[in-house]
Amino acid sequence: MINNIKKFIKKNLTLQTPETIFSKKEGGNISLNKTKILNCGELNKDKIFYVIKRTPGTGLFSNVVFVLNHLKIAQKNNFIPIIDMSNFKTIYNEKRKLFGTFNSWNYYFENVSKYSLNEVYKSNKVIIVCDKFFHHFIYNMDHKDFEKIIFEKIKINKKFTKLCKKFDNKNFGTKTLGVHFRGTSYKQSPGHPMPATVKQMIRLVKDVVKKDNIDKIFLATEEKNYLEVFKREFPDNLAYIENAYRSDKNDAFKLYPRLNHRYKLGREALVETILLSKCDSFIFLNSNISSASMAFNLNPNQKKYKIDNGFNSKNIFISMFYWYLKKILPDYLGGFKNTLNIKEF
Repeated sequence: MINNIKKFIKKNLTLQTPETIFSKKEGGNISLNKTKILNCGELNKDKIFYVIKRTPGTGLFSNVVFVLNHLKIAQKNNFIPIIDMSNFKTIYNEKRKLFGTFNSWNYYFENVSKYSLNEVYKSNKVIIVCDKFFHHFIYNMDHKDFEKIIFEKIKINKKFTKLCKKFDNKNFGTKTLGVHFRGTSYKQSPGHPMPATVKQMIRLVKDVVKKDNIDKIFLATEEKNYLEVFKREFPDNLAYIENAYRSDKNDAFKLYPRLNHRYKLGREALVETILLSKCDSFIFLNSNISSASMAFNLNPNQKKYKIDNGFNSKNIFISMFYWYLKKILPDYLGGFKNTLNIKEF
């Protein structure tokens, strides 16, 4: 009984690893639990290829951080890295080719080396990494150890930089505040930072708008209700990606409501992250998107304001209710403070 309850909570109420949209019968997912060194052919006998894969993976920038850790290993050992998210499917892979490829890495980023997967899998020495995110890996994309690797290897496809530039020119102001407002499953996720309440966020935004002389607000949120609140509170100076998928449930990877939906989820995460990085001020909660935004560092003079509501319980049962309880309790009884202090990060 207890195990069934735990499974229900994990499946429906907490952050989870979504499934790919490829069934086992369709193939494409190769299961390797340990790092393998393979002799795949006679080509490139003087080279060692390092195949980076993660299946099914998780969020876009969690996958990027995983790749960065392995690029660091490849660099240290003089391996030639290549990313295979074609034979090893991620949660963003579509069933048909997009942009001439089945490799979901190339939906969003350029190749990290000049070699093709076809050549690599005909080569003499091939290492294929396992999917495990090791405890000694770096978890934050904005870590100083990744600065050079990001600059040299993580090249965003130009169509996205052009799209962001067009959006920036049309919608950003003289001074723009970027707001990353996490909701949905983040309120119930064990061990994760607890997001701001609506009351906290609105007060914080108004304080920063006044402090930094902001004339435009760019909102990135996955929660539909939060967007509606911001549209009411800031009707004259709010910008956001209009066609991004938003919901008041944790169902982004459970539904498939539009053509190329999985690809578009990744596209929206990438575009919002680039735009947040370009803003003059930035309100954020610790997450892979905020970390990526700071790692891209597209506005070196950006003022940053970190939300600190503490962490949710690691207990899966307590975490279901803890954020909601703290939301309704007065702060002298352990509830959230109504006003978050303006503190630059």
